[in-house]
Amino acid sequence: MRDTAAKPRRTPVWQSIASELRRDISEGRYSVADKLPTEAALADRFGVNRHTVRHALSQLVKEKLVHTRRGAGAFVAARPTDYAIGKRVRFHENLRAIGREPAKKILTLERRAATKVEATTLAISGGTQVLVCHGLSLADNVPVALFEAIYPLERLPGLEEALREATGVTAALKSIGVEDYTRTSTRINAVLANATQALHLQIREGSPLLRTSSLSLDGNGEPVELGRTWFAGDGVTLTFDG
Repeated sequence: MRDTAAKPRRTPVWQSIASELRRDISEGRYSVADKLPTEAALADRFGVNRHTVRHALSQLVKEKLVHTRRGAGAFVAARPTDYAIGKRVRFHENLRAIGREPAKKILTLERRAATKVEATTLAISGGTQVLVCHGLSLADNVPVALFEAIYPLERLPGLEEALREATGVTAALKSIGVEDYTRTSTRINAVLANATQALHLQIREGSPLLRTSSLSLDGNGEPVELGRTWFAGDGVTLTFDG
């Protein structure tokens, strides 16, 4: 009888090597500007040929973690992004604090009726319109996360136009009168990238993602944002404020 059970997907060897080197850089074994071991040394370490090592290094170059110089070797260009999670999560501030240049790209803005769960979480009536924003977060022009944010429109008039014009959510909310907002909860779990997520984040389908789900309140304790973010798992380290 033919075995029809699904076979587990094997991680390509070059991708595993890239992950190991990324971890070495993240944990400080190699600092920015340090030279990495030669291709021959890395091939010996991982028990592969130099072509496989070269493929792994090319991925790190694409992520702007490593740069190469002809005849000199490969050097560490940056560490994976540390991203602080706390009551006040501000993407632009987080990235600039670690010397990275932040940017956000809105993919879609959509008005629709809130689902029952969304209405309950945002403390609005069922069927009330919400604004759903899908976008891409970048560090030094490299995609690091996809996000989905849901806003109660009746509570935040003018937000759609503000999001189209402002450089970030904080600036958009401030422009319509929300001076401050804080996270009341954050949940994190690991998932695998689907085809469209992989396309946006410039990673392979099935790569690990860290998904956060959060709720933010304004200064009066009213919910203003229900959000989900998918971080490229190998490129971002989530840290927690005390």
